[in-house]
This record gives sequence, structure tokens and C-alpha cells, in this order.
Amino acid sequence: MIKQNSKKVKKIFNKISSKYDFLNNLLSFGLHNLWKKNLINFLKPIDGENWADLCCGTGDLSFLIYKNVSPNGCVTGIDSAEEILNVAKNKYKRINNDSICWKQKDIFRLDESQKFDGICMSYGLRNLEDVENGIRKVFCLLKENGRAGFLDFNHPKENSFSYVFQKIYLRMVVVPIARFFNLGDEYDYIEKSIELFPDGKKLISISKKIGFKEVKYKSIFVSQMGILILKK
Repeated sequence: MIKQNSKKVKKIFNKISSKYDFLNNLLSFGLHNLWKKNLINFLKPIDGENWADLCCGTGDLSFLIYKNVSPNGCVTGIDSAEEILNVAKNKYKRINNDSICWKQKDIFRLDESQKFDGICMSYGLRNLEDVENGIRKVFCLLKENGRAGFLDFNHPKENSFSYVFQKIYLRMVVVPIARFFNLGDEYDYIEKSIELFPDGKKLISISKKIGFKEVKYKSIFVSQMGILILKK
């Protein structure tokens, strides 16, 4: 499997950190918030559980999970990119509690002796150095019967309507708008990363091979996005 360059990805997310939330809202018409809520609804975190938000970025999923596991549970937001994690920390200061903690760390270097009831990731799996090893790492970090969920771009079938729409939207809308903010190269990376990312069927196959007992993949938003739900 072709691998991503983790240092390059980290550099990209540090550079776009100050505009990340703004551009996410603009380029998705705010729909990314709905997709993330859908992911959390599938996973059903409950009060008292211990969750991890891997590749947490600016912390959107961390905050959504917190609402479900509080007041007795906790959330750990983890990202290797310092600048984008600082954005999450600054947003967190407004909440003024201690139910979310933040770690700057490569997920492949996380201590597997710490187990979580649940793990989630939005737009992070595609950017890992190795997707299969990323899913395997999640398996090792979960408690027995723990569940995990991933939201990311779908990899549509070549020459399908969804495939063509995705190409046009990324090239004609996303990159030109990003270029206005001097981030054209960073957002041009999205299309390239999708090309290297396994499609839904492959993600299902990888997850079952690793050992997950329950595996589901759901395409959403005209097959532009996908949600992978796993149970150990």
C-alpha cells in the first residue's frame, strides 16, 4: 500500500491551522458539522466512557464526544501538528472544565497499555503514513467491545458521477478558493491523498483482517464522504 509522508502532512496542517475551521465551513457549506454529528450518532458515546479523538485537528469531534460522555467520562484529543492542536486548546479554554485533555503525539507512538472505550477520527485516517497500520493501532488501543468510527472522503468508483463531481469540485472550487488564502498547494493535496486512500470495500476488508468483529461502511452526501464504523 502506498504511504503518505507524515512530515509533509504535519507541515500542511500546521500551515492551514489558522484558516482550517473557516475553510471547512465555507467549502462544505457547513455540512461537515452534520457529518461529524452523524458519526457520533452511529458510535453512541455514553456518560462515563473514556474516548480518544485521534488526529483531532481543531477538536470538533472532541467537543461533540464530550457532550455525550460528561460529566463522568473524559476525552483525549491527540494530534501530531502543534499549531492546529493549539487552535483546539484555545477553543477549549472557553469551556472551562477538565473533561478534555490534549496531547501532541504521533498516534503510532501512543502507549497501547492505555485503553479506550471508543476512538474516532475525522479526516485523519487518509492522512496517516499507513492506513492499515493506523486501523491496527486503533484496534490495539480499544478495550474489548470498544468501538471506533472514521469520517473521511469517500473514494468513488472511477468515472462514476460521484468521481467526476469530486474531481470538478476539488479542482474548480476548493483549490481556487484556498489559493485566495495562499493555501492552494495545501488544498491541492486533498485530491492526491484521496487517490491513495482505500475505497469502502477495501477498508472493510482491512478492518476484518485486523480482527474487528463488526464492520460497517456507509457512503454519505452523494458518495462524496464515507463513515467506517468498527467494533472490537
